[in-house]
Amino acid sequence: MSLFPGFSSHRFTSRGAEIHYVRAGQGEPVLLLHGYPQTHVCWHRIAPQLAQHYTVIAADLRGYGDSSKPPGLPDHANYSKRAMAQDMAELMASLGFDRFHVVSHDRGSRVSHRLAADHAAHVHTITVMDISPTLKMFQNTSMEFARAYYHWFLMLQPAPVPEELLAGKVPFYTLGRIGRSEPDLTPYDPAALAEYSRCYADPAAIHASCEDYRAAGTIDLEHDRADRAAGKRLTMPLLTLWGAKGVVGKLFNCLEDWREVAVDVSGRALPCGHFLPEEQPEMTLTEVRAFLARHPIP
Repeated sequence: MSLFPGFSSHRFTSRGAEIHYVRAGQGEPVLLLHGYPQTHVCWHRIAPQLAQHYTVIAADLRGYGDSSKPPGLPDHANYSKRAMAQDMAELMASLGFDRFHVVSHDRGSRVSHRLAADHAAHVHTITVMDISPTLKMFQNTSMEFARAYYHWFLMLQPAPVPEELLAGKVPFYTLGRIGRSEPDLTPYDPAALAEYSRCYADPAAIHASCEDYRAAGTIDLEHDRADRAAGKRLTMPLLTLWGAKGVVGKLFNCLEDWREVAVDVSGRALPCGHFLPEEQPEMTLTEVRAFLARHPIP
């Protein structure tokens, strides 16, 4: 726990997976959800500071980190964002939190979008980092985006080809490379890099992450289209942050894209690439703190 001083480590069994998480602090609950190719460790420069004023829970998503990694189902439903969000809803309920904030990055933001949609009565605010909604990004895929985010289209291919190609390559085939002509690992703590490498040495983690992306290109789109057809929009305050130097910030309009699916959207770009919590932790923390302070849980 050297990266998370003062935090305790726990496990929770949901109906579909065993979830590993760390916890510290007092006050309003804040759930932190990580992206790919990372774990809850991506919050190590933010979580301890947030825990000075909030109860912070940083969880490993199903299939990631030290959470369980069930084999994917033929329709990828057990790695749908609905299933992954259900894990988190059950976790927070088990801790006695009826309403909570969600702060998320990358894949975690896709989970938090679904968590807010499916469990709106419990999600007080949602913060998403460096993504536009999944359906929007697939609908607006261009050659430039496909080249930059090639891993999306590799990882959603049927097993076992992506798993075999990625063995021994994760996390460094994307970490420090997304949106850059040359890889740059200088923003990352060596201890965090070692933790990511440890987790992705497990072939089950490679398979699980591919299932996450397969679900994103199939069943998740079905769920998103159903929401659109029903006119369903998020009503809780939503903060969107993105990297001014990243692919998403250059190719998508995050504010307008989120306003298509949510009614109360604010946000801005930060001077960094894709991995905001590690590239710009102080600015990210400042934005998150200000947003949470504006929207206290009654």
